[in-house]
Amino acid sequence: MGDGLFIKTAKDVAKGYHNIEYWEEQIDTVCMHLANNPTEFDVMVMPNLYGDIVSDLCAGLIGGLGLTASGNIGFDCEVYEAVHGTAPDIAGQNKANPTALLLSSTMMLKAMKLNDYANKIETSVFKVMKEGKHLTGDLGGKAKTS
Repeated sequence: MGDGLFIKTAKDVAKGYHNIEYWEEQIDTVCMHLANNPTEFDVMVMPNLYGDIVSDLCAGLIGGLGLTASGNIGFDCEVYEAVHGTAPDIAGQNKANPTALLLSSTMMLKAMKLNDYANKIETSVFKVMKEGKHLTGDLGGKAKTS
């Protein structure tokens, strides 16, 4: 019933945006398409459970959950976070990859129109990644969170 209500609401809202293509897919089909050609999609709208599945798949495509920034954007509130959660298996061990949190912060700064700060952080993160000298264990390196 929850999926049915979501689809009905999405269809109703889509009617007001004729310039945006609307279609429905089962989550397993979406994941197959993403694995084969992730550039096929620009924006996807889905309930939280399916968003969790898709974000984990996409994280795997780019190198892991430690790299995946996230923004939950509503009308009155925005929340930016790393999608990997708390990683209790490595909590307190100085092993977590801070990249996702840093890139989530750049999304937030851009939303706040603080682009200069966002760009400095983003450029620094990409430079470190490209150099490959200070990567955390999830990316094959020995660097620590700190």
